[in-house]
Amino acid sequence: MILKIMFALFVIGLVPFIFENSYAQIKSGGFGDSPFERDFGDVKFLDAYFGTINEKIEVDSGDSNVPFTVVFANVGTQDITGIRGQLSLPLGFSASDGPGSIIRADSDSNSLAGENFYLTFFVNLDKNIRIQQYPGTVKVDYSRLRESGVRTAFADFDFKVTGDSVINVKAIEPFLTSLRTNDVVIEISNNGTAPISGVDITATNTQTELASTSSSITNIENVVILESSWDIGNIDPKSVRYLTATVYVPESLRGDTLRLPLSISYFNTHGDEKVISKIVDFYIKGLIDLTIFNIDVIDLSGKQMVIGEIINEGNEDGLFGFVTIEPRGNSNIKSSTQFIDEIEVDAPVPFNVPIEFDGEPRYGEHDITITIRYKDSTRDEVFLTHDATILVKEPSNDNSGNLDSTLIVIPIILAVGAGIFIVRRRKKAKIETN
Repeated sequence: MILKIMFALFVIGLVPFIFENSYAQIKSGGFGDSPFERDFGDVKFLDAYFGTINEKIEVDSGDSNVPFTVVFANVGTQDITGIRGQLSLPLGFSASDGPGSIIRADSDSNSLAGENFYLTFFVNLDKNIRIQQYPGTVKVDYSRLRESGVRTAFADFDFKVTGDSVINVKAIEPFLTSLRTNDVVIEISNNGTAPISGVDITATNTQTELASTSSSITNIENVVILESSWDIGNIDPKSVRYLTATVYVPESLRGDTLRLPLSISYFNTHGDEKVISKIVDFYIKGLIDLTIFNIDVIDLSGKQMVIGEIINEGNEDGLFGFVTIEPRGNSNIKSSTQFIDEIEVDAPVPFNVPIEFDGEPRYGEHDITITIRYKDSTRDEVFLTHDATILVKEPSNDNSGNLDSTLIVIPIILAVGAGIFIVRRRKKAKIETN
């Protein structure tokens, strides 16, 4: 009985302590004893990011002296002045003054009641910093107008090391051919460490800019582009995307460099839209358009030869030309080559390659391949092949007949050669005169 009475008294004695501790958790200074929490304050944290007041920027590991901006709002009823900030960031971030220095910032002006103010710090990022989110803390000291003393506010926040996007463009084939429609492929690469999204590309026409500039920086207005805008989408870090365009180049631009200006709009990792300009350069080659015709076999001084003509219907001469005859199928004709030098425009170029056999001569039809090898103005070697069937006749035993045939054929070949020579000389003379 005595024990029950003593236990009841003990419980009654503990009740005041229990209720006092419960209600004592909230004190007049704020939520608990933490200096980072306040029940009332003059400033409120809004945002923290790498960049300046006007623009957020992308940063990567190893960057130094990077601006880091913290945004506050003056939510009090009075103006504040003497604003100073101190920043605390995780290991790997340091002040631009060097390791061990305190990261400080001062506001250049007062903050009116109800207005925002900014503190911009400058920090260095270690080369081992990863692209991810990090925590930080900022301390703000300030004074209220018409009040002595300094007030202090604290804010915890998260910020992100975004990585840096690096956009480059280049043509897969940097050569265009005049007098022809060209299929152009342009590579858009992101060589940085941050992804970009919503990529849209537009080929700009400088004709619309000539009203405000004295001269055009490109000759894109002189060509025909069937496509003018492309929706690329997203480009991950260290990856590429492609766009294709169809471009017709007139003859007047042969030998020039075509500059294709591109306007690239995209969204960075901050969600901000960016617009940059890039130029892709192309060299415009002349057109070499060869046709082989009049393939035949003649007997010249008892030697049978494959003859034919080549005509260039383009606007540029082929250089260092060769004609090669090769057997095809069951033919036993040996491969032979003849040097024909330049293949000029609009002037037939004859060739004649002697026929030799690998083993015993076989007369009748032979399938052959005629290959024209030449170089263009960029010294790239080009091959043109033409399949043909020729008839190799068995030599006649009539010597007089062979003599008569030779006497007829030789003057014809000489006359044709002389005519072509005269035409080419006149054409060169005309070009030199012009």
